[in-house]
Amino acid sequence: MDSKTSKKWEVRLAALILFVIGFIAGGLAMNLYRSREWAPRSGGRGSFEQVLNKLNLSEEQRTEVTAIFEDARKQLNELRKESEPKFREVRKNTDDRLKAVLTSEQWEQFQRITHRKGRPFGSRPEEGSR
Repeated sequence: MDSKTSKKWEVRLAALILFVIGFIAGGLAMNLYRSREWAPRSGGRGSFEQVLNKLNLSEEQRTEVTAIFEDARKQLNELRKESEPKFREVRKNTDDRLKAVLTSEQWEQFQRITHRKGRPFGSRPEEGSR
C-alpha cells in the first residue's frame, strides 16, 4: 500500500473513531439526562414526583421507592466516575492520532470547528479547566 492510500485509510479510521466516540458520548449524555430527569427532586416537582403520585403509593412505599432511585443514582454516578479516566485516555489517544494525520493548520482548524482549543477530544469546557 502506498503512502497516499495509507493516509486515506488513516483519515477514514480517524473519522470512524470520531463517530464512535461521539456515539458513546451521546449515549452517556442521554443516560445522564435521564438519570437527572428521574432523580427525586425537592419541592415535589418533576417527572419523578408525578410518577409516584400516579402510582398512589403509601408513605412506606414512597420512602422505599425514593431510596431505590437514590441508590441507583449514586451507583450510576460511581460508574461514571470510574469510567471517566478511561474515556479521557481514549480522547487523548484520539487527539494524538489526529495530530499525526492532520497538518498543523488542519489541527488548528479542527480545534476551532469543534470549539475545543486546548482540550482533549470530546471533553467539556469545564473539564479542560480542572
